[in-house]
Amino acid sequence: MDSTTCLAIAKEQGFIPYALSFDYGQRNNYELESAKKLVNAFQVLDHKVIQIDLRAFGGSALTDTIDVPKDTEFESNKIPITYVPARNTIFLSFALAWAETLNAYDIFIGVNALDYSGYPDCRPEYIKSFQNMANLATKTGVENELQLTIHTPLINLTKAEIILKGIALGIDYSLTHSCYDPSEKGQPCGHCDSCQLRLNGFLETGYKDPLKYQD
Repeated sequence: MDSTTCLAIAKEQGFIPYALSFDYGQRNNYELESAKKLVNAFQVLDHKVIQIDLRAFGGSALTDTIDVPKDTEFESNKIPITYVPARNTIFLSFALAWAETLNAYDIFIGVNALDYSGYPDCRPEYIKSFQNMANLATKTGVENELQLTIHTPLINLTKAEIILKGIALGIDYSLTHSCYDPSEKGQPCGHCDSCQLRLNGFLETGYKDPLKYQD
């Protein structure tokens, strides 16, 4: 949902989007199936799906044989087991490499530092640090006057504000997928952290989530 809203904002701002998705050994591929529908809906110029097997390292409920927590209370001082080690660093590194080959100076990522599950790689200070590194470590950053920019248009928005922004931009949220532990048919569980954040966001807006949940 966040990535889709981020894509819509980039298009609204006049950018020509190239979309990057990752098959990284996560528990299911329903997000990737949604991504394919969404890039068609948004007429993305090119969409690449990168395969990386983070199951080789595990350490997360999304890439290991660890149960996905359900109906948990968010603890601000504790990083949940659904955190995938260094995931956004890996994703941004691939995006940075592709951006260089495209002569692109702008990378968008749908991270959020308010209504999120406590992941350290969703914080503004992390994004700022990665952007500094990107301009030091690339030919693009060293040889050109223009600087690479990591755009995070959702970073200071609540989940409800993200949804309202997306609705205003005409997003069909029935095409999106958020659940960490869906059924075999792809129905979201309604109880994992990601589902809870999504449902609470829709509740605050007064709009109904168009997805059909298991319960």
